[in-house]
Amino acid sequence: MNTKRWIALGVAVVLFVVSLGFQAVTSVVTADFEKMFNFPDSSQKFQEEVVEEGTGNKIAVLELDGVIQNTSTASLLNTGGYNHERFLEMLEAAGEDSTVDGIILRVNTPGGGVVESDEIHDKIIKIKEEHDKPVYVSMGNTAASGGYYISAPADKIVAHSATLTGSIGVIMESFNFAEFANEHGIKFNTIKSGEFKDIMSQSREMTDEERKILQTMIDNLYGDFVEVIVNGRDMSESKVRELGDGRVYTGEQAANNGLVDELGSLTDTIAIMKEDNGWDHAKVIEYKKGLEINEFLGGTLQGMFKGQTELFGIKELLRESNGPRAMYLYSK
Repeated sequence: MNTKRWIALGVAVVLFVVSLGFQAVTSVVTADFEKMFNFPDSSQKFQEEVVEEGTGNKIAVLELDGVIQNTSTASLLNTGGYNHERFLEMLEAAGEDSTVDGIILRVNTPGGGVVESDEIHDKIIKIKEEHDKPVYVSMGNTAASGGYYISAPADKIVAHSATLTGSIGVIMESFNFAEFANEHGIKFNTIKSGEFKDIMSQSREMTDEERKILQTMIDNLYGDFVEVIVNGRDMSESKVRELGDGRVYTGEQAANNGLVDELGSLTDTIAIMKEDNGWDHAKVIEYKKGLEINEFLGGTLQGMFKGQTELFGIKELLRESNGPRAMYLYSK
């Protein structure tokens, strides 16, 4: 290992230790730092940024941007990207806020985890049933697979004509190094408690029986996806299965086949919600998370040590890819 790599490794270790130490004392010093740097009151969960001034009714815009997955955001150098727990909290807050009359989800995602997508879907259903608030979806560049799953229960879906959506289906993938290992004399030692404990192992070929087990599981999850669209879009199951062969559609194609209601931008979606509900002068706000201390310091450190943050990204990637899982994901 050359000198530069040793230095990079040393810096990474130091930053990691600093991150751990920071997390340990955060609960003690949080209040003082918030006063010092004038951070938002921690009792105020989300800031409201005004998108359009208005009177009377209020529309809240929530942005979902990135892969829908519940990954660790504890590292001081991992402060960006989609935060699943935070988004669920935003949804809950918008639903429970009596001053919010309608919700628009700005969806820009290729999808993600089956469980995470279902949690968002269920939260939307709860808001509609318990709080009787209209929920509209404005699709961005991509709202595919899990992105469509969470959009299906919305009262109205608006997509740009060039949006990539659809990709209705489930996927599970893993690497297989068996042939490579055999060519290079690499041996794997596996001790397991049952025949299928190492199903989808990267060290050997999958058996026909294992493939059948996994295919049954994927088919069941696909059936759940179909049911969500049947209920959310009031489509026949045969129609959904016909459209849901995994392909993506442009927004224009999706409008023609009934997967979305109208074509337009976020601005158009806001105007549509106002017109549909008679809220001509409604105020439009967007929920923004206040800058937290770890994000403030994390952003500063990222700027100082841009190259070294990749080491932490690799660590997260390895952690997440430790085992295959079913995904509602548009995979290119």
